[in-house]
Parts: sequence; C-alpha cells; structure tokens
Amino acid sequence: MREVFQQELREVQDRLVEIAELVVISIQNATRAFNDSDVTLAETVIADDSKIDELTVILDELSIQILARQQPVARDLRIVVSALRISASLERMGDMAEHIAQLARYRFPDKVVPKSLRGTFAEMGRLDVVIAQKLAELLRTQDLELADEIRNEDDRIDELHVSVFDKVLGETWKGQAVDTVDATLASRYHERFADHAVSIAKKVHYLGTGDWAPELAS
Repeated sequence: MREVFQQELREVQDRLVEIAELVVISIQNATRAFNDSDVTLAETVIADDSKIDELTVILDELSIQILARQQPVARDLRIVVSALRISASLERMGDMAEHIAQLARYRFPDKVVPKSLRGTFAEMGRLDVVIAQKLAELLRTQDLELADEIRNEDDRIDELHVSVFDKVLGETWKGQAVDTVDATLASRYHERFADHAVSIAKKVHYLGTGDWAPELAS
C-alpha cells in the first residue's frame, strides 16, 4: 500500500508539471498574439484553455481520492493539500493568459495598446514567459533557487505595472478612453499572472523547507 501511495504522489507531481507546461505554451502564445495582433494565435489560446481546466479537475479529483483512501498525515498530507491549491493557481494563470489573448482578439486588426506602451508590454510578456518556464521547472525539480528567481522576476513586472499606470494617468497621455481601459486591464493580467506564480513558488518552498518564506508572498 505504501508503494501505491508513493506512486500516486508522483502522479500528482507529474500532473502539476503537465499543467504548468501547458500554461507556458498558453502565455507564450497569448503574449505573442497580444504584441503582434495575431488573431489566429489568440483564438488558439482561448480554445486551448479548456484543456488546462480539464486537467485541473482531473488532478483535483485524484488528490481528493488520495485523501479519502490513504488518509495521509504530516508531509504527505501537506503535499496533497498543496497540490489542490497549486492546481487552482495554475488554472488562474491559464485564465490570465486567456484574458490577454481575448484583448488581442477584441482589438484585431489594431494593436491593443498605443505605440508608446508596446515596449513595456513586450517586456512584461517576456518576463511572464520566463516566470512560467521557471515555475514548470520548479515543480519538476523542487529546485528552491528557482523560487527566488521567480520572486525577482515578479518584482520587475510589478515595476512595469506601476509604470503603465503612471503613463496612462500622466498629463502627456494622448490615448482615448478605450486605450486607457485596455492598457490598465492588460497590465493587470500580466501582473496577476506573475503573482499566481509567486504564490505557487511560496507553497513549493514551504514543502521543501517547512518555512513559509514571507519574502515570497505575492
């Protein structure tokens, strides 16, 4: 029974990695669609989000079955409970990528944001992709140095997020009302994507050390 239990725990980890890898693809495609005004790619992201949702449900059901059958305690219990919370955050990351893609689809064939902000959003998108890649690797390897790197990347996204608001609220802003709304929404989606990654990194750090590492809190 113990061997079966350990196999089930490995399956939980494998499924988390599988979902995380799909999130990487989703944010890669979403940010490219956003920056390039690629409506076909945007629609692919939107359609594929259902697969992330489906795999999240399957993982949650597996975790609940493990809790019911195996009645884990101590660290094993924390692993299963954390998996439920991590899967929820991964699902939300997929939603954020979908929202970014939806903005690209709504504004096609135009760009979502004015030229003055495109460099900022290109950098935010690049950082989100880097964070997603590091998160998938963190879930695969439990290399806690990656948790710190994710936090550092998130700090940079936070700075860019603030700069977007400074721009649209500044006296030199020439955008229309729709430009202001789109820019603030898009910035929020990029920022929240990274925040969910930090939340997951914090949980993995706790599982590895027993320390909640408040400096990793989103």
